[in-house]
Amino acid sequence: MSDVWPMVYEERLALIDDLAELTDEQWVQPSLCDGWTVHDVAAHLIDNAKATPLGIVRAMVRARFDFNRQNDHGMERERGATYRETLARLRQVATRTSAPPAPLDSRLVEEVVHGEDIRRPLGIEREYPEEVVVRSLRYQARTPVSFGGAKQLASKVQLRASDTDVVIGDGVAVTGPALSLLMAISGRKAALSDLRGPGVAALQ
Repeated sequence: MSDVWPMVYEERLALIDDLAELTDEQWVQPSLCDGWTVHDVAAHLIDNAKATPLGIVRAMVRARFDFNRQNDHGMERERGATYRETLARLRQVATRTSAPPAPLDSRLVEEVVHGEDIRRPLGIEREYPEEVVVRSLRYQARTPVSFGGAKQLASKVQLRASDTDVVIGDGVAVTGPALSLLMAISGRKAALSDLRGPGVAALQ
């Protein structure tokens, strides 16, 4: 599974390039993560990149085993006083290979989904490599919610990618770009407008 790291690096660097072009006003725009700005999501990605098995355990203890609180604490810790400081910190961790106790494909999902959490509200489009999106989609669809995935939601539908030869599941059909399918099963309702079929209602 170590072959995932070059893809993770590529996504980190691509997002850094996009962030470097943002105006001050864009940094404070709401992201697709409820309650978080673009700046907050960038800081969260720094915290993600620094994650280690022991570090996650300690962070969860400090957060009294509340996953959302743990995420908030990590984001606040890594968010710089200025956007430039946060961007510099993100550059510093771009090639880190530390990870929490989870399959390494989870690192790729984090970069793609959170990359879109930032890009979509700002109208920024990225042409992701097909393997990156498909691999992320397959991981999310088979991983339980308790481990950060979307297995329970994805099991209700049949995911049919319109831009690549991917069909996952045997429920009611929902069709659309693989990236939008990934975002939808990851809880991003903004992606639902890209999808078609009776399965859309199950994802709402």
